[in-house]
Amino acid sequence: MKKIAYIATLAAGLGLASAALAGESSWGPGADDASFQAMLKSGFRDAGIVKTTRLEQDATQAFCSDPKFAESKDAAKKRAEIEAANLATVKWPSDGKFLGDYKEGEKVAQSGRGLTSTDKADQVNGGNCYNCHQLDPKEISYGTIGPSLLGYGKLKGTSETALKETWSKIWNSKSSNACSNMPRGGHMGIITEKQIQDLMALLLDPASPVNK
Repeated sequence: MKKIAYIATLAAGLGLASAALAGESSWGPGADDASFQAMLKSGFRDAGIVKTTRLEQDATQAFCSDPKFAESKDAAKKRAEIEAANLATVKWPSDGKFLGDYKEGEKVAQSGRGLTSTDKADQVNGGNCYNCHQLDPKEISYGTIGPSLLGYGKLKGTSETALKETWSKIWNSKSSNACSNMPRGGHMGIITEKQIQDLMALLLDPASPVNK
């Protein structure tokens, strides 16, 4: 099984950028943000499909990077607003079908390929799901950043509510948790609608190893 991390250098840059927006850079609390931003711009460059624009945070990322928001009296209200805004971005399956092929979904979950400077713009990315979740009980290599998804379909069922909750979580994880660590797969264009349908089947199809 191949597990390839998404752009290690830019991921590090994103972590530094988050710290800077929170008022803390690698130089310690209260470091000069302008100097840090200048260093950031000079330290990274575009390479192939990887652009330094990935270092720019949107409103959701900026909120979750700033500890002052979490400590403020308006934090709960702001989180709710962010979740509602992200939920509004969710695009439902164009053909009305939520479930694809769970066997193809397993391939998507296993693959971490994509989004590096050596990849092509038209290359299909992987979902990298095993990097954070346990899915197939036979797979011994998986991460624990996210919860185990064993028995997910048994637990959730396939009601319209369950289908939409699961789809929206994969499409845009911030729609239900403003500061989720999970990538916004569909919203950020990381994976396709077809791939999401296949991942949905992996999670919800009774025949899927997830539900055995």
